[in-house]
Amino acid sequence: MTSELIGDQPSLPAKALKTVGRYRWTIVGLLFFSTTINYMDRQVLGLLKPTLMGDLGWTESDYGDIVAAFSLFYAFGYIGVGRLMDKIGVKTGLPGAVAAWSLFGMIHAFMSSVWGFKIARAGLGLTEGGNFPASIKTVTEWFPAKERALATGIFNAGSNVGAVVAPIMVPLILMTWGWRACFLITGAIGFVWVVAWYLIYEKPEKNRRLSAGELAYIQSDAIPPQVHVPWLQLLKYRGTWANIVGTCFSAPVWWFYLNWVPGFLHQQYGLNLMAAMLPLIIIYCMADVGSIGGGWLSSYLIKKGVKTLRARKIAFLVCGLCVVPVFMASQVSNMWIAVLLIGVAASAHQGYSANVYTIVTDTMPRNTVGSVVGIGGFCAYIVGMFVSMGVGRLLDATGGNYHILFIIASSLYLIGLVLMHFILPKTGSGMTPAGIET
Repeated sequence: MTSELIGDQPSLPAKALKTVGRYRWTIVGLLFFSTTINYMDRQVLGLLKPTLMGDLGWTESDYGDIVAAFSLFYAFGYIGVGRLMDKIGVKTGLPGAVAAWSLFGMIHAFMSSVWGFKIARAGLGLTEGGNFPASIKTVTEWFPAKERALATGIFNAGSNVGAVVAPIMVPLILMTWGWRACFLITGAIGFVWVVAWYLIYEKPEKNRRLSAGELAYIQSDAIPPQVHVPWLQLLKYRGTWANIVGTCFSAPVWWFYLNWVPGFLHQQYGLNLMAAMLPLIIIYCMADVGSIGGGWLSSYLIKKGVKTLRARKIAFLVCGLCVVPVFMASQVSNMWIAVLLIGVAASAHQGYSANVYTIVTDTMPRNTVGSVVGIGGFCAYIVGMFVSMGVGRLLDATGGNYHILFIIASSLYLIGLVLMHFILPKTGSGMTPAGIET
């Protein structure tokens, strides 16, 4: 395959681009809310960790194994559903995934044993794996390249909003109706979103609410050849390996924040779930800023004339450097300093993550995006499964010492950037099999 692009669309005058319409941002809004629900459902377990460990007699290793079950099946969901989205499309595929994970979220309420929670968590992971491949594919279909990182950052910010909403909702539900109701109520919200999606969404070419000018703007990029690429052949592409590396070196750290930070605050500073509400809200509000800011940064650089892949790498570097100070989080005596350090790291993670996803749309044929994101997620969450098991056992072995974990978390992003730098081409789009320069 060469890097030559075919099917170019006529360029629009700069003035016209400002008046083409904004309906594409409505679609991003839907993706934002699906991501919010996705993260709210998975965050419930981490918030209830002290309660469940006390009521059900879990050890840190038990909890780590339950999280690992989610990671394992999330990996298979990511790769399987990613390929499915490329085949059936997001109009049907995404709401199907949301309905399925909402159901499994509610099933947690009926479990009492470690094995029961592993089963419920496995089902949740398998079905939640569809959100990001579908969302990235939707952004590819609805946005020109120069807006994709920003659009990805906006919908990815929903993960932080979910992580903010959950610490507000869960303690109130817990105090009023108990922990089982937390799973039932949060799980039911997804079905409302499914109805909204079916009422609003249609592909750009068929959407009657979309103006002709905005459709032309969405399709203003040169369109790469849409050739069939067998699944295993995707492993020959630079973009596939860049996504694998970027995701593997960042996603397990984010899962550590989601699943263990509430417990860290409880152990280190004696905060119960109500007292931890404000620190957690601050951390994930900061992460929201990073998600949008990281996507904005590379998009801004591209608009200023910086080559696309170079702009992504600059964003990776800025975000990776911002993560480094988190190694001190477990060593400071002041809780708010620890919260600030974790919040900056979470913010930088989200900016990094937004650009990792966008690398796929920069370097791969459009009809492979869901599959490639799925492959990257599969690899990352297989790694995440072992990380989760290791975190639980390390905490049991060290009496709950988090210092080593924060040191590891502080270094992985820059290592990932170095590896991606050597994988990605120095020039061109990268839309060639690995080892062949564009």
